[in-house]
Amino acid sequence: MNSASSRSRTLKTVGALGMAAATAVLMTGCGQSSDSATSAATSEAAKVVPQKQTTSPSASAQLTEDQQERKKVLDATKVTFDDAATTATGEVAGGKLVDLDLEGVDDDDNDQSPSPTASGSPTGSASPTGSASPTGSASPSGTGTSSPSASPGADGPVWAAEVAEKDGTVHTVRINAVDGKVIEARVDADQDADDKKQTADLLAQATQTPQQAAKVATEKKKGTVTSVGLDDNEGNGVIWQVDVVGSDWKKTTFDVDAKNDTIVREETDKD
Repeated sequence: MNSASSRSRTLKTVGALGMAAATAVLMTGCGQSSDSATSAATSEAAKVVPQKQTTSPSASAQLTEDQQERKKVLDATKVTFDDAATTATGEVAGGKLVDLDLEGVDDDDNDQSPSPTASGSPTGSASPTGSASPTGSASPSGTGTSSPSASPGADGPVWAAEVAEKDGTVHTVRINAVDGKVIEARVDADQDADDKKQTADLLAQATQTPQQAAKVATEKKKGTVTSVGLDDNEGNGVIWQVDVVGSDWKKTTFDVDAKNDTIVREETDKD
């Protein structure tokens, strides 16, 4: 009797374990089947409804206002600094470049406006006969005139140059930065004897050309030269101040010693 009861209890236990195992297998199979069905449904839905794309901001949206303006001007500029410098000095007999800027690259340039008349400054802008030169180039006497159709900035970016005669007399020459044509060439009217002497002294001290200074700057930072100007280095000789805009549209200003082509200062505009 005891033996039969023990055997019966054993059979019941084995049966219960078997039922539990079967249930577990069944549940596992159902789970896998359910997961597979869900995955298949998701996959089919993905084919019908495209996944939403997360787009990053455009390159222009990441630029500052100043950088966007530089990009706009430089994208439209076709005439290089070297070509503009050659054209400008060619307008003044024996002239040397003192300053050359691509207008619109810096905020200060945006404030410049054309003279109210096509004849330029009342003094020093007319040819010996008193009429404007039809070509807008310098007259034989060295004084320049602006073209009657001149409208600086109307046809795109403009290179604005200052070119000095040997005695320091400065001429302003404006060049279309798209086609390279001279827009205006005239003698600056507001120079006195001291101004001319100061300019002549600076040029006499500068043994290196602006083109050489530009080369030094662009070897340090790859980019486009947008400005070169001769200046006094706070009593320590003279420098060519060169602005270079890189592929990131940031502007770096280099002070290059005008006697030995060494960089004495470098500063990058973060804007």
